[in-house]
Amino acid sequence: MAEPPSSPPQPSNAGRPAPRPPFADLGLPVLTVQALRREGFTDPRPIQDAAIPDALAGRDVLGRAPTGSGKTLAFGLPMLARLAGRPAIPRAPRGLVLAPTRELALQIERALEPFALGLRLGTAVGGLPTARQAEKLLRGVDLLIATPGRLTDLVEQGAAVLDSVQVTVLDEADHMADFGFLPQVRRLLDATPADGQRLLFSATLDDDSVQDLVRHYLRNPVTHSVAPEPAAAVAVHHLLFVDTADKPAVLARIAAREGRTLMFVRTQYGAEKLTRRLRDEGIAVAALHGGKAQNRRLRTLAAFADGAVSTLVATDIAARGIHVDAVSLVVHADPPTSPKDYVHRAGRTARAGAAGTVVTVVTPDQRAEVSALIQAAEVETVTHSVRPADRQLQQLTGARAPAVTPAAAQPAARDRVRPPRGSGQPRRVSGSAPARRPHRRRAR
Repeated sequence: MAEPPSSPPQPSNAGRPAPRPPFADLGLPVLTVQALRREGFTDPRPIQDAAIPDALAGRDVLGRAPTGSGKTLAFGLPMLARLAGRPAIPRAPRGLVLAPTRELALQIERALEPFALGLRLGTAVGGLPTARQAEKLLRGVDLLIATPGRLTDLVEQGAAVLDSVQVTVLDEADHMADFGFLPQVRRLLDATPADGQRLLFSATLDDDSVQDLVRHYLRNPVTHSVAPEPAAAVAVHHLLFVDTADKPAVLARIAAREGRTLMFVRTQYGAEKLTRRLRDEGIAVAALHGGKAQNRRLRTLAAFADGAVSTLVATDIAARGIHVDAVSLVVHADPPTSPKDYVHRAGRTARAGAAGTVVTVVTPDQRAEVSALIQAAEVETVTHSVRPADRQLQQLTGARAPAVTPAAAQPAARDRVRPPRGSGQPRRVSGSAPARRPHRRRAR
């Protein structure tokens, strides 16, 4: 008996990711898909492909996704779709997003605004006038994006009521735990209806505090876990061993490079000190930390994003909300205190498919500490010993000599330090004229 003709061999898809459907196939409204197309979004990212259908169906969702993976639209688009078609209620939002930092909350609002399609968005964050936020709530807000502290204040004042919230999102839950916000978060979740939909997103899900939130506030959640995409893993990591005396000059040469540079330090004082030093050498630099007023922080981030400031010196807490593309170099001017902070800092570069470099400046007394940190963070690094004028430093980071040499630099008037009383040196107020000598009467 003759054998049937064999079919031609089919190309194997083994090892290849399944093609993702367009946004139109995820169940989103037509107007939302059209708005996505206008904004340049055609195909969903993995976390969006996974989470949007379940969120649209009203299920509780537990998502693990790294920063920059597209999770804002993953929870925001179905949330807006579910809230559409009903009028806003004074003081009572129907959708709530809790975020750990002011910058992240404001960024979420900007990201979702093009897809609101008639819904009213609002923010409640610290550093901005409480009365203005309360007034906007009184007029009616469909979706409120808030930090836990400010929203707690507004609820206690009676300016916000949470008993009409249908959908609640907790974004970056692991960072909420890091900052000690979970007691406030629990009180706010307790104030929302127990049968409402809840979505929790976090970069890590193994934290005990995050798991406790999941157990108490999510009902049979569907879990979607998305590993970092290849585009987010192209950063090259270097350890730069420097002499302590050389560190200021090394940082200045790195900051003077072309391109957008983000430098991390541990303290607000350290951020201001390094910023003054770099500015004195002619570098377009600004500091970002929790000690600055919110409007000033927003202006600083805008200047960094549009290129008016090429180097940003930031602390870890302030940097939680930095999501600026085209940061080509991240510098740990001070080593981070934990592996999680290292990973978060490094994630500010190599975004949206762009290449990036991460360098850690290490003095002799920090070598053991940094070695343990890198091992715990499970990051592959290349080690170099460098001096300020070394060609290798230039090749690795694009470092170059600052426009102004330290010897020629003069402190800005507002940064001059007054000598102590009794030092024998004249005390001058910044920018003021020299003090006049006391007038003596002539003897008649």
